[in-house]
Amino acid sequence: MSEIKENQIDQDEAVMLDALESFKDVEVGDIVQGEVLVLEDKQAIVSILGTGVEGVIPVKELTAFPTEDISSLVKIGEILDLVVITSIGKDKENGSYLLSKRRLEAKKIWEDVEAAFEADEEVEGTVTDVVKGGLVVDLGVRGFVPASMIDTHFVSDFSVYKGQTLRFKVMEIEPSENRLILSRKVLLAKEQAAKKEEVLNSLVAGDIIKGKVARLTDFGVFVDLGGVDGLVHISELSHSHVSKASDVLEVGEEVEAKILSIDPEKERVSLSIKETLAGPWDNVAETIGTDDVVTGAIKRLTSFGAFVELQPGVEGLIHISQISHNHVVTPHEVLQEGQEVTAKVLEVNQPDRRIALSIKALEEKPQQEEVFQEDEVVDIPEEVTGFSLGDILGDALKSTED
Repeated sequence: MSEIKENQIDQDEAVMLDALESFKDVEVGDIVQGEVLVLEDKQAIVSILGTGVEGVIPVKELTAFPTEDISSLVKIGEILDLVVITSIGKDKENGSYLLSKRRLEAKKIWEDVEAAFEADEEVEGTVTDVVKGGLVVDLGVRGFVPASMIDTHFVSDFSVYKGQTLRFKVMEIEPSENRLILSRKVLLAKEQAAKKEEVLNSLVAGDIIKGKVARLTDFGVFVDLGGVDGLVHISELSHSHVSKASDVLEVGEEVEAKILSIDPEKERVSLSIKETLAGPWDNVAETIGTDDVVTGAIKRLTSFGAFVELQPGVEGLIHISQISHNHVVTPHEVLQEGQEVTAKVLEVNQPDRRIALSIKALEEKPQQEEVFQEDEVVDIPEEVTGFSLGDILGDALKSTED
């Protein structure tokens, strides 16, 4: 009976020895699996599967983010993939090791980010913080976006990006130094270039399109056509004179414009708002007619007459012969620019954009009188004086006879 017991003990020892021999050695840097046995306040105790030893995972090695409840990160019985950081025990049976879940995940993420960098692919991350000089981005590992690489235009307030999940291009990567530099600007510029090409290819000279005023300048207005800015020169804003673009438009205002020309190579589009508006001469015949009496300001004086603005963009001419009943050598003698005058419409020629005006037609013609100067006789019409020529001459002859 004792012999049987001794055999059984020998067999149990052999099984235990075999089991111990079957356990794998644990080395720093090994990737292992651990079953969660106990959750403590700041750490989790796990059994390292296939080794017969236990390990410890500090809470900071479970996640890179602050947490107050370790049970929100792992559960008892859960099996985790871990990396061995260091040994904190000496003997194989009772030794213990410091393990990390976070570092193993980060290692895999670094590998993925490096692969994306090599393949010139995009990565995605969430902006977790705004710091001096740029943005901090979480991709599972920490990335940084310098201020100059955030957008294609100047941004004064970076806080608008905090919490946003965005796409980035990897510019620099060095896992050993935890260095990861990202750019959003490169992707945006690429997208804008593709969109600009698409829009330019869709535009046709002569078409009427809609857009929003993007910028006002001294020489005109830039209109956003959906990826391409078209220029409306200040002379193409209105049929009437415009001194400043801000006098007629404001940023963000939606406008209609006609495409005058397109230069795909230089990415230039010339537009005209004026061409979409009814011309000042289009309905002139409906508002100004022959024999009408009109008022306007003198815009220009020439050697042959004066141009008077009757409506915005519509001018009429007072020929020098129609300024006064008296002889006028030059219009500058009796008129000046900016002066308001009243005139009669002699003719309206809408097709040729001409309106003939007369000031003297509204003035009474001076009366002519007979004046004797020595032997000279000035003829004065009978209807003006009320006396006949015979009556006047008869009195004169009678006085000479006497």
